[in-house]
Amino acid sequence: MRKRLQDSLLLFLSNQTFQNNANEANKALKLLVVGKLLYENNLEIIAYKCLVKAETKAIKLEQFSLLNEIYSTRLLYNHLHQKENFDELSAKFISNQEQLNNEAKLTIAYAQLRKELEKIIYKGDIIDLETLLQSTMNQYNISLDSILTYKSLVQILDIANEYAAIHQNYELVESYIESTYQFLEKQAQNSEHHLYYHIQILYYLANFSFRNLNFTQSFSYLNDMYNLMEKQNRLYYSTFYQKHQLILALNFHFTNHSQKALEIIENASKTLSKKVDLSIINDLQATYTMFLGQQQNKLALKEMSKLIHTDSWYEKKVGLLWTIRKNLMEILIHAQFENIDFALTRIKSFKRRYKSYLESVKETKVIDYVVLVEKYVQQPTVLENKTFQEKIEKLQNSTGQDVFLMSYIGWLKSLHTQKTPYEITLEMIKNKSE
Repeated sequence: MRKRLQDSLLLFLSNQTFQNNANEANKALKLLVVGKLLYENNLEIIAYKCLVKAETKAIKLEQFSLLNEIYSTRLLYNHLHQKENFDELSAKFISNQEQLNNEAKLTIAYAQLRKELEKIIYKGDIIDLETLLQSTMNQYNISLDSILTYKSLVQILDIANEYAAIHQNYELVESYIESTYQFLEKQAQNSEHHLYYHIQILYYLANFSFRNLNFTQSFSYLNDMYNLMEKQNRLYYSTFYQKHQLILALNFHFTNHSQKALEIIENASKTLSKKVDLSIINDLQATYTMFLGQQQNKLALKEMSKLIHTDSWYEKKVGLLWTIRKNLMEILIHAQFENIDFALTRIKSFKRRYKSYLESVKETKVIDYVVLVEKYVQQPTVLENKTFQEKIEKLQNSTGQDVFLMSYIGWLKSLHTQKTPYEITLEMIKNKSE
């Protein structure tokens, strides 16, 4: 009985999805299904018209697998249409087969790269991603210029984003911003048919620009992204809303509009939908905690306590790098509000759990940073030590322009002044931008 109920529910869901989904790809699929049915019932003229309409829609959408089925069906019944050019139709079929094959190779390459990235993010494996990226492309004989589509561009940007996050350096993907923008300009007339991918691309561009301190450009991409989210009766609004609001809040926060940033995060956290990824939920909570902590607001302790899961859980569900950043923030917040014993316990736990990994990926500056924090927590007067101050400056010069790394350094530098970590971080961002 349980199996019959499950099968009935699956059938019901598939029928409902097919009936209610009004996007262009689904319309093309419906035309294909109807066309086949009409051919089987000897209504070849109407069937032919259905398949031609389906082809037009599928071409615009770059739905190569759907086109493959359309051309295959038309070839099967080509003998019923004397006026249709067989050679021309065959050439379309063969050309589409090449596109389909290229797309398949790119999918395999992307899957392989994602698998290797997971090893870095979740297991701490050491992989030279640049070499891997190039060897994977060569292995499958992929030329990105010849197969660049909205979908493939999203896959490329996804890999680029993970790569930059691992190295904490978004300057590495700066070249992608210009080339992606050029692609969007060329494909402007066709963008409506690729709404989901277009929104995703703008999200990546907004994030890249933010991490490279180009806040004006990031705001611009976010505005374009929101306008697209409003289209097609807000089809993808709930899917992207929290992602959009998170980047928007970060931009406001680091451009000295802290109150506005807090309001955005609070509102976004109140309107969570079922479509929101677990990583975004945790990002919203961690970001809200960071905003409060940078302004020395004791509410940060309460918000920090809402991140209740163990390190192992966060490593598995959200990622190793995210968990490391969360641990660092927890140490700083408790040290800031003089929970000395707890801060020292977390520092020891951090070094025991992550030191070997950080050393193996050549991120020893994180360990150096934790050692400096530990020295301060154990003996606050060390701030007056010239050698200690020089180590902070040396660490600052090695962080590049990553806004989050600057936030950590800003916390240490603020201890020697009357300013908040937030004020020091804003000064550092201003100096970097200039």
